[in-house]
Amino acid sequence: MTETAVPEVPSPEGVVAASDPTDAAPVRTPGLSPSRANDYLQCPLLFRFRVIDRLPEPPSAAAVRGTLVHSVLERLFDAPAGMRTLEAARALLDPCWEQMLAERPECAEVLDDTGTPAWFAAAGALLQTYFTLEDPNRLEPADRELVVSVELDDGLQLRGIVDRVDVAPDGAIRVVDYKTGRSPKPGFESGALFQMRFYALVLSRLRGRVPAMLQLVYLGDGTLLRHSPDAAELVATEQRVRAIWAGIRSAAESGSWQPRPSALCSWCAHQALCPAFGGVAPEASPDAVERAIGVRPIVA
Repeated sequence: MTETAVPEVPSPEGVVAASDPTDAAPVRTPGLSPSRANDYLQCPLLFRFRVIDRLPEPPSAAAVRGTLVHSVLERLFDAPAGMRTLEAARALLDPCWEQMLAERPECAEVLDDTGTPAWFAAAGALLQTYFTLEDPNRLEPADRELVVSVELDDGLQLRGIVDRVDVAPDGAIRVVDYKTGRSPKPGFESGALFQMRFYALVLSRLRGRVPAMLQLVYLGDGTLLRHSPDAAELVATEQRVRAIWAGIRSAAESGSWQPRPSALCSWCAHQALCPAFGGVAPEASPDAVERAIGVRPIVA
């Protein structure tokens, strides 16, 4: 598969939500997830706002709908093969939504601007698309919403949550990620594949073999993006992750979290604080930097 380093500009459905489940609890070990790595590559200041300052961001209708669809697809496999139908999936929308509201009441805010029937209908349409791409009755996932982490030799912890892991009878591993947005245009797959290679790197360390297949399931336009990685790719991925982390450490030590204006700025919740838009970023607490990155800024 040919790819370029040109960053992808996602649709609203594909924008990474501010909350990363792997960041939910304080973590003392310096760590990096694919979402946070992409935040830094997109804009170092955005990384600071999310990871160090932990500034709140209002939930978006697209991101919350994506979380709901992910929850339904995870629970769908609780049913035995033969009963995993579109009707069964749609029947899970209400209980999964109630569970989301119990855990994150702020999710209800997204219904104010969209209208409840239309919003849930859009979620149902994404589920319908899923059934055109896979037959869940023929699948028996080995893991769903799998929390993974591995520590590199320099102490950096790589972590994340994998939507689904399938294991064939011969032990071959397929890593699956659901996307509720549209697939990237040809030549713009780099960002999405970085996330999958990141997961492949972690799983290869944990399970002792390179995953045979990385599969992205795009529900926004009914596209499957598949890639077969090899050991050399994962070596290159590890080198890239280390380089990203080196950049983060350097920014933390110097206190220089520069904004990186791009087309993605229109989706950012922090424009009012961004110097690129005439704002003033608050001072970052050295203690907060050290807690988040494991590095204390250099004081002149």
